[in-house]
Amino acid sequence: MNRDVKESDRMNSFLKCEGVTKHYFLKKALNDVSFKAERGIIIGLIGPNGSGKTTLLKTIFGLCRPTKGRVLFEGKYPDRSTKAKIAFLPEIDHLYDWMTVHQTINFISPFYPDWEKVRMAKLFDLLNLDERMEVGKLSKGQRARLKILLTLSRRSSLVLLDEPLSGIDPVSRRKILQAINSEFRAEEQTIILSTHEVLEAESIFDRIIILEQGNIKLMGNIDDIRQKSGKSIRVLLEEVYG
Repeated sequence: MNRDVKESDRMNSFLKCEGVTKHYFLKKALNDVSFKAERGIIIGLIGPNGSGKTTLLKTIFGLCRPTKGRVLFEGKYPDRSTKAKIAFLPEIDHLYDWMTVHQTINFISPFYPDWEKVRMAKLFDLLNLDERMEVGKLSKGQRARLKILLTLSRRSSLVLLDEPLSGIDPVSRRKILQAINSEFRAEEQTIILSTHEVLEAESIFDRIIILEQGNIKLMGNIDDIRQKSGKSIRVLLEEVYG
C-alpha cells in the first residue's frame, strides 16, 4: 500500500473510506465500501450479523488492514496517533468481573488523556449505575451501560460503537440512546453506531449506511431517504433483506 497521503486529502477529509475491501481467506467481509463523513453527525451502520459492520469499524479504527482500498481519518492512515483520537466500543465484553463499577472506572480512565471527569459524572447519573456493584453481578443491560460510560467519557472526535444495543433490555437500550444523544458534541464529533435494533435507534441518526454481505445496499441522509421512499427505515430494511 502506498503510505503517502496527498495534502488535499489531509485538508479535506475527516473520515474517508475509499474502495475498502477485506478478505478473510476465501471469505469477502467487505466489498468496495466507499463513503465520506464530516464532523457533527451520527451515522447508523445497519445490517444483520455477518453483514460486515464489525469489520468496517475495526478497519476504520486500525485493528484490521483492508485487502484493497484505504481509510483516512483526519487525512491520515489509521495508526497510533489516530487511535488516540478515536473511542472504539467493541461488541466483545472486556470488563473484569471481580472489579466493582468504581474500580473499573478508576482502572480504565488513566489510560486516556482525554478522559473527562465531569462528563463521566453526568453519564453516571444518566445511566443509573451503582458504583458499589461488582461487574460480575451486573445484568447484561447494566454492563452495556457501563461500557457506554467508559466510551463516552472521553473527548474523542470519532466514536465507533459496535452493537451497543444488542441483546439488552428495553430500559437499558433507551438509557444508552439517551446518553449518546445528550452527550454528542455536534460541533466536533462524529459517531458511527452499528446496530440491527433499528426501531428505537433510527431517531438519533442523521445518516445511515445499510450493509448486506459486505456491500453497501443503501446510504444517505435519513430524512432524505424517508422522504424519497415514503417509507420508514424499518420497512426499507425488510425490503432489502427480504
